[in-house]
Amino acid sequence: MLAGEGPGTPVWHGPRRTSYTQPMPPRLYLRLGDRVFHTDHEEWGEGAVVEEMTSVLEGGTCLVRVMFADGRQRTFHNDLESDLCCYFFGVRKQWRGAAGVVLEPEAPRARAPRRRLP
Repeated sequence: MLAGEGPGTPVWHGPRRTSYTQPMPPRLYLRLGDRVFHTDHEEWGEGAVVEEMTSVLEGGTCLVRVMFADGRQRTFHNDLESDLCCYFFGVRKQWRGAAGVVLEPEAPRARAPRRRLP
């Protein structure tokens, strides 16, 4: 045992890496072709992701460009690990079923009545 080492002594493991590496890619929310809408801007209408931009540099920015029904393209951050991700600013996917039908959120179900055991 070296001088200064012993139980409870912190061990230095090298510099900590918080950026993305090959084993830990960014967590992307939207993909090319996804249909979306904005919860705070109904006047924009439905939109579609028309471009994905993901940096090849560690810790780089992930962006998506969305074309909305109002004819304007808007660019959003697309990394769920970031507080700036478009999900946290109201952009939501429109989920579609196998037949291409938009799936509406289910209404909350009533609790099943409890049965008494004999």
